[in-house]
Amino acid sequence: MKHVYLHVPFCRRRCSYCDFSIAVRRAIPAAQYVAAIKRERDLLFASGEWDDQPLQTLYLGGGTPSLLPPESVAELVAFFLGSSSRFPFPASRFPTGRRGLEVTIEANPDDVTPPVAAAWRAAGVNRVSLGVQSFSPAILRWMHRTHRAGQAGKAVRALRRAGFDNVSLDLIFALPGALRPNLRRDLEKALALEPDHLSVYGLSVEPRTPLARWISAGAIAPSGDERYADEFLLAHEVLTDAGFEHYEVSNYARPGRRSRHNAAYWTGEPYAGLGPAAHGFAGRTRRWNISPWAAYERTVHQGKSPEAGREILSEEERSLERVYLGLRTRSGVARLHLGSEAEALLEDAVQAGLLERRGRRIRATPKGWLALDAMVARLSACWVT
Repeated sequence: MKHVYLHVPFCRRRCSYCDFSIAVRRAIPAAQYVAAIKRERDLLFASGEWDDQPLQTLYLGGGTPSLLPPESVAELVAFFLGSSSRFPFPASRFPTGRRGLEVTIEANPDDVTPPVAAAWRAAGVNRVSLGVQSFSPAILRWMHRTHRAGQAGKAVRALRRAGFDNVSLDLIFALPGALRPNLRRDLEKALALEPDHLSVYGLSVEPRTPLARWISAGAIAPSGDERYADEFLLAHEVLTDAGFEHYEVSNYARPGRRSRHNAAYWTGEPYAGLGPAAHGFAGRTRRWNISPWAAYERTVHQGKSPEAGREILSEEERSLERVYLGLRTRSGVARLHLGSEAEALLEDAVQAGLLERRGRRIRATPKGWLALDAMVARLSACWVT
C-alpha cells in the first residue's frame, strides 16, 4: 500500500472545538496500540485488501500521536517498512523530498523535547506537523490546549537541531470575536519560526462539542461568514507574500514541501486507514473502522475486521468527488465534459472571478475557494457523466 494513515486516538484532554474520535487517557496504552495496529494490518493483508506496492507515505495522526513513546513510533515505522530491526534507523534512509519516503507525525508542542525529536528522526520520521493553533495564551486556554504559547518555538528549535527539514505548523482562524483574536499577529509569529509548511484551518462548530454548547447557550458568538472570508484572504495574502505556495484550500508550502500524504487524498489515490475510526479508500470503495478504542482493540484481537462500514461510490459520485477535490487544489481539474447547464454555471463562475481557465484546466481562485461548496452543490444538481 503506497499511502498509510494510522489514527492514534489518545489525548490528555479534549479541545473545546474537537469532535474527532479520541480516548482521553492519563496513561497511554502504547504497547496495546502497536499490537492492535499490527494485527489489523495482518487482517487486511490476509483479506486481500492490502496491496504490496512500496510505501510512499506513512502518517501518524490523531488524537495526539506524540503521546506515544518514541520506541513505539520506531516500532510502527519499522513494521510498515517490513523491517525486522526496531530502533534506530540511519536518517539517510529517509531523505525528505519528492523521491524519499514521507513519514509524518502530528505533535503537540509540549511533547517535543530534544531527546524525543532526536529519537523520532533516528526512527525514520522526517516530517512533523505541530498543532500550534494560536500564539495567544488566553486563546490556548479557551481551546483547552495543553501547551503554552512559548512552547511552539522551543519545539521547532528542537526539531531543527535533530535534523528535521520539513516542519509544518497548524493555525486556526475565524475564532469568536470576544476572544480578541489577531490572525495577522499569529501568522507573523509563525513565519518568524521559519516553518516549511503551514496549515491554516477555519474554526467549524461541530455538534456535541463544548464550543457548540457555549454558542447554543449564548455564552459566545461565532465569527460569522464575513470575518471568515476576510481572515481566509488575509492568510492568503500574508503567506503568499512570504513566499509560500497556497496549493490547497487550507495548506501552504515552501517549494518542495507540500504534504505528499494529503495530496493522495486530494488526487484520489488509494490509501489505507488503520486504527479506531480510521478511513481508507480504494477504487470506488470507502471504508471506515469502529470508533471506540476498547471495541477496536477487542475486535482485532478476536481476529475480526474492525470495519464499521463501507460505501461504493457510483461513477457519477466518483466523478463529482474528483471535481470537488481537484478544485480544492491550486492545480484544479482537467476541462470537463458537462452538459450545457453545467458549462453555463462554470462560465458564470469564471466571469465572477471564482474560477479561472489555465490551458486545458480549470482552477479555483482564492475567492472561489470560499464559494467552493456552493459551486459544487450547483454542479451536482445538473451533473452529466
